[in-house]
This record gives sequence, structure tokens and C-alpha cells, in this order.
Amino acid sequence: MAQTYEFYAERADAAAAAAKAATLENVRERELRSESTWRALAEKAQKAHTDRVRADEERAAKREAEALAEG
Repeated sequence: MAQTYEFYAERADAAAAAAKAATLENVRERELRSESTWRALAEKAQKAHTDRVRADEERAAKREAEALAEG
């Protein structure tokens, strides 16, 4: 199952909230590291989606150009 930007962003927000609520320094630091990781995953998912959309558009344009050249 492919994870989405929204999923990762929600996890990052939850980790940020847990860090803010933490009373122990080590728990706060762990949650901040977790937030950072989730945000990086969210950015990666967003980039993958953007790249996929761009590639789909390029393939569609190429098919259209080939169809016009044939007809």
C-alpha cells in the first residue's frame, strides 16, 4: 500500500504534538526526531506524486504527437 503525503503529514503533526506535550526531555527529543523523519517522508511522497503526474503528462503528450503524425 502506497502511503500518501497526507498520511505522513498527519504522523508528523502527531509527533510534534507529542513532543510539545512531553515532560521528559528524552521523550521530547525522540518525538522531534520522529517528526523530522515523518516530514521527510511526506516531502518524498509529495515529490514522487509530482514526478509521476509530470511523467504521465509527458507520455500523454508524446502519444498525442505520435497520433497526429500518423493521421
